[in-house]
Amino acid sequence: MQESTLQLAKEIIARRSLTPDDAGCQEILIARLERLGFCIERMPFNGVDNLWARRGNVAPLLCFAGHTDVVPSGPVEKWGSDPFDPQIRDGMLYGRGAADMKTSLAAFVIAIEEFISAHPDHYGSIALLLTSDEEGVAVDGTDKVVQALQARGETIDYCIVGEPTCSDRLGDTIKNGRRGSLSGKLTVKGIQCHIAYPHLGKNPIHLAAPAIAELAATTWDQVNEYFPPTTWQISNIHGGTGATNVVPGHVEILFNFRFSTASSVDDLKSRVHEILDRHQLEYDLQWELSAKPYLTPKGNLVNAVAAAIKTATGVETTLSTSGGTSDGRFIANICPQVLEFGPINATIHKINECVAVADIEPLKEIYRHTLANLLIKKSQVKK
Repeated sequence: MQESTLQLAKEIIARRSLTPDDAGCQEILIARLERLGFCIERMPFNGVDNLWARRGNVAPLLCFAGHTDVVPSGPVEKWGSDPFDPQIRDGMLYGRGAADMKTSLAAFVIAIEEFISAHPDHYGSIALLLTSDEEGVAVDGTDKVVQALQARGETIDYCIVGEPTCSDRLGDTIKNGRRGSLSGKLTVKGIQCHIAYPHLGKNPIHLAAPAIAELAATTWDQVNEYFPPTTWQISNIHGGTGATNVVPGHVEILFNFRFSTASSVDDLKSRVHEILDRHQLEYDLQWELSAKPYLTPKGNLVNAVAAAIKTATGVETTLSTSGGTSDGRFIANICPQVLEFGPINATIHKINECVAVADIEPLKEIYRHTLANLLIKKSQVKK
Protein backbone atom coordinates (compact mmCIF):
# COMPACT_ATOMS: atom_id res chain seq x y z
CA MET A 1 0.00 0.00 0.00
CA GLN A 2 2.91 2.36 0.64
CA GLU A 3 3.42 3.01 -3.08
CA SER A 4 -0.24 2.99 -4.15
CA THR A 5 -0.95 6.72 -3.83
CA LEU A 6 2.31 7.74 -5.49
CA GLN A 7 1.78 5.35 -8.38
CA LEU A 8 -1.80 6.46 -8.98
CA ALA A 9 -0.74 10.11 -8.82
CA LYS A 10 1.97 9.49 -11.42
CA GLU A 11 -0.51 7.64 -13.65
CA ILE A 12 -2.93 10.57 -13.86
CA ILE A 13 -0.22 13.26 -13.95
CA ALA A 14 1.00 11.52 -17.11
CA ARG A 15 -2.33 12.32 -18.79
CA ARG A 16 -2.10 15.58 -20.75
CA SER A 17 -5.37 16.93 -19.40
CA LEU A 18 -5.13 20.57 -20.44
CA THR A 19 -8.37 22.31 -19.50
CA PRO A 20 -11.05 21.38 -20.42
CA ASP A 21 -9.69 18.01 -21.60
CA ASP A 22 -9.89 15.20 -19.04
CA ALA A 23 -7.60 13.01 -21.21
CA GLY A 24 -8.89 9.82 -19.60
CA CYS A 25 -8.06 10.68 -15.98
CA GLN A 26 -11.58 10.06 -14.77
CA GLU A 27 -11.76 6.66 -16.44
CA ILE A 28 -8.67 5.57 -14.52
CA LEU A 29 -10.36 6.52 -11.26
CA ILE A 30 -13.75 5.11 -12.31
CA ALA A 31 -12.22 1.66 -12.83
CA ARG A 32 -11.09 1.64 -9.20
CA LEU A 33 -14.33 3.10 -7.83
CA GLU A 34 -16.49 0.54 -9.66
CA ARG A 35 -14.64 -2.26 -7.88
CA LEU A 36 -15.68 -0.66 -4.59
CA GLY A 37 -19.36 -0.67 -5.50
CA PHE A 38 -19.73 2.99 -6.45
CA CYS A 39 -22.63 3.97 -8.68
CA ILE A 40 -21.00 5.82 -11.57
CA GLU A 41 -22.65 8.73 -13.37
CA ARG A 42 -20.76 10.33 -16.20
CA MET A 43 -22.16 13.84 -16.66
CA PRO A 44 -20.73 15.42 -19.82
CA PHE A 45 -21.77 18.99 -20.63
CA ASN A 46 -20.65 20.68 -23.86
CA GLY A 47 -17.52 18.60 -24.19
CA VAL A 48 -16.57 18.77 -20.50
CA ASP A 49 -16.19 15.48 -18.64
CA ASN A 50 -17.76 15.37 -15.19
CA LEU A 51 -18.15 12.50 -12.75
CA TRP A 52 -20.58 11.89 -9.91
CA ALA A 53 -19.76 8.63 -8.14
CA ARG A 54 -21.63 7.55 -5.01
CA ARG A 55 -21.53 4.56 -2.70
CA GLY A 56 -24.46 4.29 -0.32
CA ASN A 57 -27.83 6.00 -0.10
CA VAL A 58 -28.03 7.12 3.51
CA ALA A 59 -26.86 10.20 5.39
CA PRO A 60 -24.41 11.55 6.19
CA LEU A 61 -22.87 11.84 2.73
CA LEU A 62 -19.18 12.77 2.66
CA CYS A 63 -18.07 13.98 -0.78
CA PHE A 64 -14.54 14.46 -2.07
CA ALA A 65 -14.43 16.98 -4.92
CA GLY A 66 -11.81 18.14 -7.38
CA HIS A 67 -10.70 18.62 -10.95
CA THR A 68 -8.67 16.60 -13.41
CA ASP A 69 -7.86 19.49 -15.76
CA VAL A 70 -4.63 21.45 -15.48
CA VAL A 71 -3.30 24.76 -16.75
CA PRO A 72 -0.83 24.84 -19.69
CA SER A 73 2.74 23.93 -18.83
CA GLY A 74 4.37 27.06 -20.22
CA PRO A 75 7.74 26.73 -22.01
CA VAL A 76 8.54 23.03 -21.82
CA GLU A 77 12.27 23.73 -22.22
CA LYS A 78 12.28 25.53 -18.88
CA TRP A 79 11.09 22.43 -17.03
CA GLY A 80 13.63 20.01 -15.58
CA SER A 81 11.65 17.20 -17.24
CA ASP A 82 8.61 16.82 -19.47
CA PRO A 83 5.68 18.24 -17.46
CA PHE A 84 3.55 15.23 -18.39
CA ASP A 85 6.24 12.67 -17.62
CA PRO A 86 6.15 12.59 -13.81
CA GLN A 87 9.64 12.37 -12.38
CA ILE A 88 11.07 12.22 -8.85
CA ARG A 89 14.13 14.34 -8.16
CA ASP A 90 15.55 15.18 -4.76
CA GLY A 91 12.48 13.88 -3.00
CA MET A 92 10.00 15.89 -5.09
CA LEU A 93 7.45 14.59 -7.58
CA TYR A 94 7.46 16.90 -10.61
CA GLY A 95 4.70 17.27 -13.18
CA ARG A 96 1.90 19.58 -14.22
CA GLY A 97 -0.94 18.98 -11.80
CA ALA A 98 1.25 17.37 -9.14
CA ALA A 99 0.09 19.94 -6.58
CA ASP A 100 -3.04 21.26 -8.32
CA MET A 101 -4.54 18.76 -7.85
CA LYS A 102 -3.87 15.25 -9.13
CA THR A 103 -2.04 14.08 -6.04
CA SER A 104 -5.13 14.97 -4.01
CA LEU A 105 -7.28 12.92 -6.39
CA ALA A 106 -5.02 9.91 -6.01
CA ALA A 107 -5.05 10.34 -2.24
CA PHE A 108 -8.86 10.56 -2.26
CA VAL A 109 -9.25 7.25 -4.06
CA ILE A 110 -6.61 5.30 -2.14
CA ALA A 111 -7.98 6.62 1.17
CA ILE A 112 -11.46 5.48 0.17
CA GLU A 113 -10.16 2.05 -0.86
CA GLU A 114 -8.33 1.54 2.43
CA PHE A 115 -11.21 2.86 4.52
CA ILE A 116 -13.79 0.58 2.88
CA SER A 117 -11.46 -2.40 3.17
CA ALA A 118 -11.07 -1.79 6.90
CA HIS A 119 -14.67 -0.68 7.54
CA PRO A 120 -17.00 -2.30 5.00
CA ASP A 121 -19.98 -1.75 7.28
CA HIS A 122 -19.39 1.97 7.94
CA TYR A 123 -22.46 4.13 8.20
CA GLY A 124 -23.28 7.00 5.88
CA SER A 125 -22.26 7.32 2.23
CA ILE A 126 -19.22 8.39 0.21
CA ALA A 127 -19.16 10.34 -3.06
CA LEU A 128 -16.65 11.73 -5.52
CA LEU A 129 -17.39 14.77 -7.69
CA LEU A 130 -14.86 15.49 -10.44
CA THR A 131 -14.73 17.89 -13.37
CA SER A 132 -12.37 18.78 -16.20
CA ASP A 133 -13.58 22.40 -16.27
CA GLU A 134 -12.14 24.11 -13.18
CA GLU A 135 -9.03 25.81 -14.52
CA GLY A 136 -10.92 27.28 -17.46
CA VAL A 137 -14.22 29.11 -17.67
CA ALA A 138 -15.81 26.73 -15.11
CA VAL A 139 -19.22 26.92 -16.78
CA ASP A 140 -19.83 23.28 -17.73
CA GLY A 141 -18.20 21.57 -14.78
CA THR A 142 -19.01 21.44 -11.07
CA ASP A 143 -21.66 24.15 -11.40
CA LYS A 144 -23.64 22.05 -13.89
CA VAL A 145 -23.27 18.88 -11.82
CA VAL A 146 -24.51 20.69 -8.71
CA GLN A 147 -27.47 22.05 -10.65
CA ALA A 148 -28.33 18.53 -11.82
CA LEU A 149 -28.09 17.14 -8.29
CA GLN A 150 -30.14 20.01 -6.93
CA ALA A 151 -32.86 19.45 -9.54
CA ARG A 152 -33.40 15.92 -8.29
CA GLY A 153 -33.23 16.88 -4.63
CA GLU A 154 -29.84 15.36 -3.89
CA THR A 155 -27.76 17.05 -1.20
CA ILE A 156 -24.34 16.60 0.41
CA ASP A 157 -23.64 16.77 4.14
CA TYR A 158 -19.88 17.26 4.06
CA CYS A 159 -17.53 18.11 1.21
CA ILE A 160 -13.73 18.27 1.01
CA VAL A 161 -12.28 19.95 -2.08
CA GLY A 162 -8.71 18.79 -2.67
CA GLU A 163 -7.26 22.18 -3.61
CA PRO A 164 -3.67 22.81 -2.45
CA THR A 165 -4.12 24.85 0.72
CA CYS A 166 -0.96 24.47 2.79
CA SER A 167 1.73 27.15 2.99
CA ASP A 168 4.88 25.84 4.67
CA ARG A 169 4.17 22.25 5.69
CA LEU A 170 1.47 19.70 5.03
CA GLY A 171 -1.45 20.26 7.35
CA ASP A 172 -0.84 23.86 8.31
CA THR A 173 -3.90 25.35 6.58
CA ILE A 174 -7.52 24.44 5.96
CA LYS A 175 -9.58 26.77 3.76
CA ASN A 176 -12.98 26.86 5.46
CA GLY A 177 -14.48 29.47 3.16
CA ARG A 178 -13.80 31.82 0.28
CA ARG A 179 -14.62 35.40 -0.48
CA GLY A 180 -17.05 36.29 -3.22
CA SER A 181 -16.05 38.08 -6.42
CA LEU A 182 -18.14 40.96 -7.80
CA SER A 183 -16.82 42.88 -10.79
CA GLY A 184 -17.93 46.11 -12.40
CA LYS A 185 -17.33 47.81 -15.74
CA LEU A 186 -17.81 51.52 -15.14
CA THR A 187 -17.92 53.98 -18.05
CA VAL A 188 -17.82 57.62 -17.01
CA LYS A 189 -18.93 59.97 -19.79
CA GLY A 190 -17.44 63.33 -20.68
CA ILE A 191 -17.10 65.51 -23.77
CA GLN A 192 -14.12 65.12 -26.07
CA CYS A 193 -12.29 68.30 -27.03
CA HIS A 194 -8.91 69.80 -27.87
CA ILE A 195 -6.72 69.72 -24.79
CA ALA A 196 -5.87 73.44 -25.31
CA TYR A 197 -9.57 74.36 -25.01
CA PRO A 198 -10.73 72.38 -21.95
CA HIS A 199 -13.68 74.74 -21.41
CA LEU A 200 -15.21 73.29 -24.57
CA GLY A 201 -15.23 69.77 -23.17
CA LYS A 202 -15.57 67.72 -19.99
CA ASN A 203 -12.68 65.53 -18.91
CA PRO A 204 -14.20 62.27 -17.58
CA ILE A 205 -10.96 61.25 -15.89
CA HIS A 206 -10.92 64.45 -13.84
CA LEU A 207 -14.61 64.06 -13.08
CA ALA A 208 -14.21 60.45 -11.94
CA ALA A 209 -11.11 61.01 -9.81
CA PRO A 210 -12.87 62.19 -6.60
CA ALA A 211 -15.32 59.31 -6.77
CA ILE A 212 -12.47 56.84 -7.33
CA ALA A 213 -10.68 58.23 -4.29
CA GLU A 214 -13.80 57.83 -2.17
CA LEU A 215 -14.46 54.29 -3.40
CA ALA A 216 -10.88 53.31 -2.63
CA ALA A 217 -11.05 54.81 0.87
CA THR A 218 -14.46 53.41 1.82
CA THR A 219 -14.71 50.84 4.60
CA TRP A 220 -17.15 48.31 3.20
CA ASP A 221 -17.27 46.02 6.22
CA GLN A 222 -15.20 45.00 9.21
CA VAL A 223 -12.78 42.12 9.71
CA ASN A 224 -14.33 39.17 11.57
CA GLU A 225 -13.19 35.82 12.93
CA TYR A 226 -12.91 34.25 9.49
CA PHE A 227 -12.66 36.98 6.84
CA PRO A 228 -10.53 40.05 6.20
CA PRO A 229 -12.38 43.28 5.33
CA THR A 230 -14.00 43.49 1.92
CA THR A 231 -11.83 45.33 -0.59
CA TRP A 232 -12.55 47.37 -3.73
CA GLN A 233 -9.75 47.39 -6.30
CA ILE A 234 -9.33 48.83 -9.79
CA SER A 235 -7.74 46.42 -12.26
CA ASN A 236 -7.81 48.52 -15.46
CA ILE A 237 -8.41 52.10 -16.62
CA HIS A 238 -8.83 52.92 -20.30
CA GLY A 239 -9.32 56.43 -21.64
CA GLY A 240 -8.14 58.67 -24.45
CA THR A 241 -7.52 58.40 -28.15
CA GLY A 242 -3.79 57.86 -27.91
CA ALA A 243 -3.09 61.44 -28.91
CA THR A 244 -1.57 63.79 -26.33
CA ASN A 245 -3.70 66.78 -27.31
CA VAL A 246 -7.20 65.31 -26.97
CA VAL A 247 -9.40 65.28 -23.87
CA PRO A 248 -11.15 61.88 -23.95
CA GLY A 249 -14.90 61.57 -24.33
CA HIS A 250 -15.16 58.75 -21.78
CA VAL A 251 -13.09 56.65 -19.43
CA GLU A 252 -13.64 52.95 -18.73
CA ILE A 253 -12.78 51.59 -15.28
CA LEU A 254 -12.75 47.89 -14.46
CA PHE A 255 -12.96 47.07 -10.76
CA ASN A 256 -13.57 44.16 -8.44
CA PHE A 257 -14.86 43.48 -4.95
CA ARG A 258 -13.50 40.49 -3.04
CA PHE A 259 -16.17 40.40 -0.40
CA SER A 260 -16.97 38.38 2.68
CA THR A 261 -20.20 37.06 4.18
CA ALA A 262 -20.36 40.35 6.12
CA SER A 263 -21.50 42.12 2.93
CA SER A 264 -24.28 41.40 0.47
CA VAL A 265 -24.17 41.86 -3.28
CA ASP A 266 -27.12 44.26 -3.26
CA ASP A 267 -25.59 46.40 -0.52
CA LEU A 268 -22.25 46.71 -2.31
CA LYS A 269 -23.96 47.68 -5.55
CA SER A 270 -26.20 50.27 -3.93
CA ARG A 271 -23.33 51.88 -2.06
CA VAL A 272 -21.26 52.20 -5.25
CA HIS A 273 -24.17 53.80 -7.09
CA GLU A 274 -24.77 56.18 -4.19
CA ILE A 275 -21.17 57.42 -4.34
CA LEU A 276 -21.21 57.82 -8.12
CA ASP A 277 -24.54 59.63 -8.02
CA ARG A 278 -23.44 61.94 -5.24
CA HIS A 279 -20.47 63.00 -7.39
CA GLN A 280 -22.97 63.79 -10.15
CA LEU A 281 -21.30 61.59 -12.73
CA GLU A 282 -22.91 60.58 -15.98
CA TYR A 283 -22.09 56.91 -16.24
CA ASP A 284 -22.98 53.36 -17.22
CA LEU A 285 -22.18 50.48 -14.89
CA GLN A 286 -22.36 46.80 -15.76
CA TRP A 287 -22.06 44.23 -12.98
CA GLU A 288 -20.86 40.61 -13.03
CA LEU A 289 -21.09 38.29 -10.04
CA SER A 290 -18.69 35.37 -10.56
CA ALA A 291 -18.70 33.93 -7.06
CA LYS A 292 -20.69 34.23 -3.85
CA PRO A 293 -18.83 33.95 -0.56
CA TYR A 294 -19.28 30.85 1.56
CA LEU A 295 -18.19 29.90 5.04
CA THR A 296 -18.01 26.69 7.06
CA PRO A 297 -17.64 27.60 10.74
CA LYS A 298 -16.05 25.27 13.25
CA GLY A 299 -18.18 22.15 13.47
CA ASN A 300 -18.28 18.49 12.46
CA LEU A 301 -16.30 18.75 9.23
CA VAL A 302 -13.68 21.25 10.38
CA ASN A 303 -13.18 19.28 13.58
CA ALA A 304 -12.90 15.96 11.72
CA VAL A 305 -10.27 17.23 9.28
CA ALA A 306 -8.32 19.09 11.96
CA ALA A 307 -8.22 15.94 14.09
CA ALA A 308 -7.14 13.87 11.07
CA ILE A 309 -4.31 16.30 10.35
CA LYS A 310 -3.16 16.11 13.97
CA THR A 311 -3.24 12.32 13.93
CA ALA A 312 -1.39 11.94 10.62
CA THR A 313 1.16 14.76 10.92
CA GLY A 314 1.15 16.15 14.45
CA VAL A 315 0.36 19.60 13.02
CA GLU A 316 -2.11 21.97 14.67
CA THR A 317 -3.90 23.38 11.63
CA THR A 318 -5.24 26.90 11.14
CA LEU A 319 -8.35 28.08 9.31
CA SER A 320 -8.13 30.52 6.40
CA THR A 321 -10.43 32.13 3.83
CA SER A 322 -7.65 33.75 1.79
CA GLY A 323 -7.03 33.32 -1.90
CA GLY A 324 -9.22 33.37 -4.95
CA THR A 325 -12.26 31.27 -5.77
CA SER A 326 -12.71 27.51 -6.08
CA ASP A 327 -15.44 25.09 -7.08
CA GLY A 328 -16.44 25.05 -3.43
CA ARG A 329 -18.56 28.09 -4.25
CA PHE A 330 -20.87 25.90 -6.34
CA ILE A 331 -20.95 22.95 -3.96
CA ALA A 332 -21.95 25.24 -1.09
CA ASN A 333 -25.35 25.59 -2.79
CA ILE A 334 -26.23 22.01 -1.81
CA CYS A 335 -23.83 21.38 1.06
CA PRO A 336 -23.79 23.25 4.40
CA GLN A 337 -20.21 22.25 5.28
CA VAL A 338 -17.56 22.69 2.58
CA LEU A 339 -13.85 23.09 3.05
CA GLU A 340 -10.67 22.76 1.05
CA PHE A 341 -7.61 20.81 2.06
CA GLY A 342 -4.66 19.60 0.03
CA PRO A 343 -0.87 19.80 -0.35
CA ILE A 344 1.51 22.74 -0.24
CA ASN A 345 0.59 25.35 -2.86
CA ALA A 346 4.01 26.99 -3.41
CA THR A 347 4.48 25.72 -6.99
CA ILE A 348 0.96 25.61 -8.39
CA HIS A 349 0.65 26.93 -11.97
CA LYS A 350 4.44 27.42 -12.03
CA ILE A 351 7.24 25.93 -14.08
CA ASN A 352 8.43 22.73 -12.33
CA GLU A 353 5.26 22.26 -10.30
CA CYS A 354 5.88 19.62 -7.65
CA VAL A 355 4.91 18.01 -4.36
CA ALA A 356 7.12 16.40 -1.75
CA VAL A 357 7.03 12.61 -2.05
CA ALA A 358 7.17 12.48 1.75
CA ASP A 359 3.82 14.36 1.89
CA ILE A 360 1.88 12.01 -0.38
CA GLU A 361 1.14 9.17 2.05
CA PRO A 362 0.37 11.55 4.95
CA LEU A 363 -2.10 13.39 2.68
CA LYS A 364 -3.85 10.09 1.98
CA GLU A 365 -3.81 9.32 5.68
CA ILE A 366 -5.49 12.64 6.48
CA TYR A 367 -8.32 11.84 4.08
CA ARG A 368 -8.60 8.28 5.46
CA HIS A 369 -8.73 9.47 9.06
CA THR A 370 -11.36 12.04 8.07
CA LEU A 371 -13.53 9.26 6.65
CA ALA A 372 -13.15 7.39 9.92
CA ASN A 373 -13.90 10.45 12.02
CA LEU A 374 -17.15 11.11 10.18
CA LEU A 375 -18.39 7.68 9.10
CA ILE A 376 -17.58 5.36 12.01
CA LYS A 377 -19.83 5.37 15.02
CA LYS A 378 -18.07 5.18 18.36
CA SER A 379 -19.73 1.80 18.93
CA GLN A 380 -17.96 0.48 15.81
CA VAL A 381 -14.46 1.44 16.94
CA LYS A 382 -12.50 -1.66 17.96
CA LYS A 383 -11.00 -1.43 21.42
